[in-house]
Amino acid sequence: MKKKVITTRPGRRADVGEYKIHRALPDHEVRAVGPFVFLDYVPSILHAADKPRKVVNGKGAHPHRGIATLTYVLNGEADHYDSNGHHAKVYSGGAQWMKAGTGIIHDEAMNPDPNTDDGLTHGFQFWVNLPAKHKAERPDYRPVQADEMPRIALEDNGGWLKVVAGEYERQASPIPAYSEQFIYHIQLQPGKAFLLNAKEGLEYAAFLPAAGAVINDIEYKEQELLLFDTKEGTIEMKNASDTPIIIIVFGGAPYTEPIVAQGPFVMNTQEEIVAAYNDFYNGKYGRINYRQSAQ
Repeated sequence: MKKKVITTRPGRRADVGEYKIHRALPDHEVRAVGPFVFLDYVPSILHAADKPRKVVNGKGAHPHRGIATLTYVLNGEADHYDSNGHHAKVYSGGAQWMKAGTGIIHDEAMNPDPNTDDGLTHGFQFWVNLPAKHKAERPDYRPVQADEMPRIALEDNGGWLKVVAGEYERQASPIPAYSEQFIYHIQLQPGKAFLLNAKEGLEYAAFLPAAGAVINDIEYKEQELLLFDTKEGTIEMKNASDTPIIIIVFGGAPYTEPIVAQGPFVMNTQEEIVAAYNDFYNGKYGRINYRQSAQ
């Protein structure tokens, strides 16, 4: 039986500088899908070859607490620094994962990938809500390059499925997880279809960056977010366009603890939100040492 789409959400614009950001999650009706409480999509941008590269210099530094951030880079180079002394770059197809835990400040910049020379930046950022016990842990960080993520060929030369987070057919992403979660990047060739078997009790959503995606026999618009019921069933995806398309399927076990979100902090009570701000303003999240991190 095919899973029922219980709602679709159009998202909203949340631009930052030159980046035309589409915020798919949260909105006034949907606060979370599994452990995911935030999803920004940054559509593909072609940068002029002579345009100066963005430099991480502190102007974009900001705090987080209570979550893990996951920046998935479809095209480009993501440069990361944080107040726990981490610095790394990931490239097209890779991801930056950072557990904010008790509090961290990070700064990042996105540039075209020097390894591909295509001039593009394109990607997603997810926020993963941590269970309460993990909100009290020290921050952590892990860069994951594209070749570290399993990529599974679909039947009939239909495309492929990349396991960005979680696991699929016993192939697991190296990105840490504190509850059952998954992010699948599915690339479908023109006219091809793929059937995903969904587990009962888990929350599933699909984000459609481009037009042409037919989900369970209905064609949806560009940049729509689809939410499914939690019954066992299948999600049938077809490409009705004449070019390859991307579909992002994500979700996991429902988050059963209270969710209180404000600004860059996601906690379980309002008192914890107040403490998160107080600790930040009192300097308890540390500072980014750009010179030391770069060594």
